[in-house]
Amino acid sequence: MSDPKIDGKAVADEVMANVKRSADLLIAETGITPGLAVIIVGEDPASQVYVASKGKRAKECGFHSVQHTLPAQTSEEDLLDHVCALNDDASIHGILVQLPLPAHIDENRVIQIISPAKDVDGFHLTNVGMLTVGDVSNAFVPCTPAGSMILLRRALGDDLSGRNAVVVGRSNIVGKPMASLLLAANCTVTIAHSRTKDLADVVRGADIVVAAVGRPEMVKGDWIAPGATVIDVGINRIDAPERGEGKTRLVGDVDYNEAAQHAAHITPVPGGVGPMTIALLMANTLTSAYRSAGREPPQF
Repeated sequence: MSDPKIDGKAVADEVMANVKRSADLLIAETGITPGLAVIIVGEDPASQVYVASKGKRAKECGFHSVQHTLPAQTSEEDLLDHVCALNDDASIHGILVQLPLPAHIDENRVIQIISPAKDVDGFHLTNVGMLTVGDVSNAFVPCTPAGSMILLRRALGDDLSGRNAVVVGRSNIVGKPMASLLLAANCTVTIAHSRTKDLADVVRGADIVVAAVGRPEMVKGDWIAPGATVIDVGINRIDAPERGEGKTRLVGDVDYNEAAQHAAHITPVPGGVGPMTIALLMANTLTSAYRSAGREPPQF
């Protein structure tokens, strides 16, 4: 049996190379450099790591990369003013506010004040609405589902019509937009979750399983139909005493070793969907820059 692993890092590297080439072309022909601004409020260590990684990737693509680090006590109004200033800044094509925000700030209010044309996270209701009605080509799609669809098409080809897809998880960031993308690709889609009756049997009926529930190794190998394709969006840190005292390791929402015995294609954790998320953030920013120049964006 051939190795079912989908190499997300390799595909992400291809996307990034396409972004870099396309950015170079835009700069050479129009003088417009794609610009990404990231706002981080407070000192959350995980957020600091994510933001640093996004900034590094943006610079690798030749982007104009800006980071605004604000103190944790920043008021909601001051944060909104920062966002509005970036909305008005022609050198910025993508605005990302790193979540979570401090408890005194209304995350939804901040997200909804970002210009939909610069909402490269795809969280603004305008983009959510376009995606929901199937206007995929004009919406900014959240990066993790968008990256997951690229991995699916690499594994199965561009035509996903008629396949049965089960999305385990109903979050606004992954589960719901993933279901919308699969519907737009003419799949028959079931959204399941932790309270779904006979969840294992529901998953067994799927040609495509997308696990995005946030529970380590919840989806067992015998839930996966022979020959199914599994996209594991989960990133969970668990204790790994076999590596030494106090050590941890990352696992997905799927028991990879078990599921790989049944699946035709499966994403590992780490090294599957994760690298695609940042690559698609760069792709969305590039798309925004192309649109601002009145040009047709490249396809990914």
